[in-house]
Amino acid sequence: LMISIIVPSYNSEKTIEKNIRSLINQDYNGKYEIIVVDKSNDRTPEIVSNFSKISKSVKLIKQKSKGISAARNLGVKKSKGKIVVFIDSDCIAPKNWLRELLKPFSSRNVAAVSGTYRVKNKESLIARFAQYEIEKRHERMKKMKTIDFVGGFNCAYRKNVFLEVGGFDTTLAQSEDGELSYKVAKRGHKILFNPSAYVYHYHPSSLFKFLKQKFWHAYWRVFAYKLHKEKILGDSYTSRSLLVEEALIGITSLLLLLGLLGVVPLFYGITLFLVSFLLTLPLSFKIFVKDKAVGLLSPFIIILRNFAMGLGIFLGLISVAKSTFMERFE
Repeated sequence: LMISIIVPSYNSEKTIEKNIRSLINQDYNGKYEIIVVDKSNDRTPEIVSNFSKISKSVKLIKQKSKGISAARNLGVKKSKGKIVVFIDSDCIAPKNWLRELLKPFSSRNVAAVSGTYRVKNKESLIARFAQYEIEKRHERMKKMKTIDFVGGFNCAYRKNVFLEVGGFDTTLAQSEDGELSYKVAKRGHKILFNPSAYVYHYHPSSLFKFLKQKFWHAYWRVFAYKLHKEKILGDSYTSRSLLVEEALIGITSLLLLLGLLGVVPLFYGITLFLVSFLLTLPLSFKIFVKDKAVGLLSPFIIILRNFAMGLGIFLGLISVAKSTFMERFE
């Protein structure tokens, strides 16, 4: 059974060499190809081409259109495999990664498999927090028989199922991976989570980068929810409790602003802020047990994270409403 590993790449010269080297050195006994779909203006194409000279399994495809969805779809179009595997260019795969990711496909009714992350840049407090946050979400997913959310950074699909649902939606700059898995799950296909299939990743190392990432993820999630309204109240990756936390900090921020302007009593905003702070404590305590430095910072990071995500959702709703309005009057 031929397997195709697809790596979308954009200006990845700092990580692409480690990425491809880790993919070439997999202990998987079957046949597989590595397809790098690249739209870079740095040394990435040169690095990939050097690997192509060493190994016939490595192929470089130049991408003309923009976007990660278009890159992945092009990779699938050029692939020979019956199963298409996706990994990001800033991920490093341990030797057993591909074997573990493909194990669930021994059952014919499994259409897709999601793997997980491990943090590579542990020296960063923010990166470590991001890892603990991911682990909390994935601990929840471990308990589920099937899931409806797959991260595009580390996953695999049966190619016929991928093509059946139309692949990644190229209108989405982000949340395209969740939207794809929504389509697959909606058609009754089985998706599994395998925590043994992990890759190492460089998480955001600064608070600004972390909050910026959260903002855009939340913003584009609104567009995915427009296509799949039944997921608004949560999915296997995003719990309802997190959505409540995001909404609460958004209302809190509004009340604090109105309180400072004298429109409403400032007491309302302060009270909700204290409630929001208390809601951060369970996760913060769990992190503190493992990592005291990150645990102490966690309440403040969580509040800022929720604010960034709440703002992203708010602006996403405005954009969706605006585009819907324009569509009706065109």
